[in-house]
Amino acid sequence: MASNSPSVTDAPPAWRAAGLRYHSYGFALRRRFGQRVQRVSVDAGFTCPNVDGTVATGGCVFCDNRSFSPSRRLPRTTVAGQIDEGIRRLKRRYRVERFIAYFQPATNTYAPVERLQPLFDQAVAHPDVVGLAIGTRPDCVPSDVLDLLAELATRTYLSVEFGMQSIHDRSLDWMNRGHRHDAMIDAIGRSRDRGFEISAHVILGLPGESDDDMRATARELARLDVDSVKIHNLYAVRKTPFGDEVLAGRHQLMTREHFVSILVDFLELLPPRCVVERVSGEAPPDFFIGPSWCLDKPALLAAIDHEFQRRDTHQGLGHATNQ
Repeated sequence: MASNSPSVTDAPPAWRAAGLRYHSYGFALRRRFGQRVQRVSVDAGFTCPNVDGTVATGGCVFCDNRSFSPSRRLPRTTVAGQIDEGIRRLKRRYRVERFIAYFQPATNTYAPVERLQPLFDQAVAHPDVVGLAIGTRPDCVPSDVLDLLAELATRTYLSVEFGMQSIHDRSLDWMNRGHRHDAMIDAIGRSRDRGFEISAHVILGLPGESDDDMRATARELARLDVDSVKIHNLYAVRKTPFGDEVLAGRHQLMTREHFVSILVDFLELLPPRCVVERVSGEAPPDFFIGPSWCLDKPALLAAIDHEFQRRDTHQGLGHATNQ
């Protein structure tokens, strides 16, 4: 499995030596590329098998792609055109010259390789792009697609982000995923040693999941030895089945205090080499229902750091005691 992350045997790992409490994505990218790198979102126009009727209809109960993907809220142009526009926007906000093209909304391997390859090649060819991140589902990576991804990884940095969400099949059934956890185990097994990084997207705060359930997901991620993880709190957006349930008072969203506590538990259980790409999620105001605390990211990050300091702990501490 390709990774630029420090080994578990590093004492301390480089991110700890830098004074961090967890192996942040920004730190990992700077270490790999020697400078700041930002992701630029790309919408290649895909759908999902739980939207088009292949395995289900309606999509995930919490999902409106426009709420978490900037590229899906804009008129779609070519991949190169979207990258150019995204770079212009990011350069107005940050001092950054290099970018990762992030194929973000929907399932970005849900097509024949003959359609996929030209889209990915456009991104690789952009002079300011130093890598690709491709978001997909674990049930949408047949062997010929994995072969294509492996070939791309010989030409550029590549991270493949699998929507894991939870290891608990009852949660996957609730969210209308159309697959179960065995699909994730299979996808990771077939993705190993192909030259690209394996990333997992997980959600904390799913209805019916206890703290022990969420810690079990962290332990499974550690067992699967993924290269990176993206963690989101469950939030509600308008015009989705879950959003309607929240507005009707049938679901309670996590408090910030609860989320911070279980997130730190979660990170403690991950191995030190695992890169933490995100620790929260939110949506634009015109889509967003709640919880309101996740909109104040500086305060949330401060609360997470405070909890680590209060415990005098860091990522990997619980992982080490579970070996």
